[in-house]
Amino acid sequence: MKQTSFSDAEFASKKRLTRRDRFLAEIESVTPWPALVAALLPYYPKGEGRGRPPVGLERMLRMYVAQQCFGLSDEGIEDAIYDSQAIRGFVGIDLTHESAPDATTLLKFRRLLEKHNLTRRIFDEINGHLASKGLMMREGTIVDATLIAAPPSTKNRDEKRDPEMHQSKKGKNWFFGMKAHIGVDAKSGLTHTLVTTAGNVSDVTQAHNLLHGDEKMVFGDAGYQGADKRPENADKAVIWHIAMKRSVRKAMKKNPLGRAKEKLEKAKASVRAKVEHPFHVLKNLFKHRKTRYRGLAKNTAQLHTLFAFANLVLAGRTFGSAHARTPS
Repeated sequence: MKQTSFSDAEFASKKRLTRRDRFLAEIESVTPWPALVAALLPYYPKGEGRGRPPVGLERMLRMYVAQQCFGLSDEGIEDAIYDSQAIRGFVGIDLTHESAPDATTLLKFRRLLEKHNLTRRIFDEINGHLASKGLMMREGTIVDATLIAAPPSTKNRDEKRDPEMHQSKKGKNWFFGMKAHIGVDAKSGLTHTLVTTAGNVSDVTQAHNLLHGDEKMVFGDAGYQGADKRPENADKAVIWHIAMKRSVRKAMKKNPLGRAKEKLEKAKASVRAKVEHPFHVLKNLFKHRKTRYRGLAKNTAQLHTLFAFANLVLAGRTFGSAHARTPS
C-alpha cells in the first residue's frame, strides 16, 4: 500500500467538492474502463526490448479523456495534472513517487488513436455499453448538424486557410469551418452516429448517413425538407417527420386545420429538442467551439471521443449514474 501524503489527506477531508471534483467523479463512475482498455490494448506498445517502458495504457487513456473533457492542449493537461489534485487523482498520478506523462507522450498516444481509428472504437464501445443498459431504443432517430468554426487566419506555415474547411452562411452571418452531423436516439437523446463534412455541405445530403437502419421514424428540422424524396433514401421504410419551413408556418391560416398543423409542429419540435443536448455538452461543457487541428480526419477523431463522453454525461444525468454505471 502506498503511503498517504499530506496533500492527499487534505484533499480527502475538504469541506466542499468543486464542480471539477463532481464532474470527474461522474465520469469515473459511468465510464466502462475495462472495456475501453481491452479494445485499445492490441494496438498499444508492449514495451519489449530496449528503451523506456511505455506508460500504462489506462493512465494514458485517462489523461487523454481529461484533456478532451476540459478542452486543454497537450501542455495544458500536463500542467493541470501538477496543479490539480482532482485531475491527478482521476489520472492516477502520485507525485511523491512519479512524474506525470509529458506532452510529447500524450501527443504520441493521440497519434496512435488517430492512426488506427481508435476514437471511433471508443465511441462504439461506449455506445455498446449504454445499449446493454437499455438506453438505446433504436426506434427513432433525430438528425441535425452544427457548425464548428476553424481559424480563418493565413498566418501559418502554408500561408493558407485549412483547405478541408469551407465558408458557410447561417442566417445573415458567415462562418468558416466544418459541420458535425449527428444521428441521435429519439428516446434517450444519445448520439449513435457521427459524420463530418466541410461547412458548406447541405444537411439534407447527409441524412442517409445518420441512420442506423432499424429506426421507424426520423425527425429533422426544416433543413431536411425533401429528404424522403432523395434517391439515397428511396428504399428506407421510415416515416419522415420534418419541420415545416418558417415562411410556410407563418403563412398558415388560423382556422381549425391551421391550429391542428401548428400543434403537430410543436409536437415534432419537442422530440427534436433532444438533439440539442449533445451539442450543449460539446460546446458549453467541453468548450469545443473551434477546431483544434487542421483537416477533417484529426478533428473527426477528436469528435468521436467528445460525443462518446457526451453520451456518458447525458446518460448519467438523465437516467441516473447508477443506471449508466459500469459494474466494478
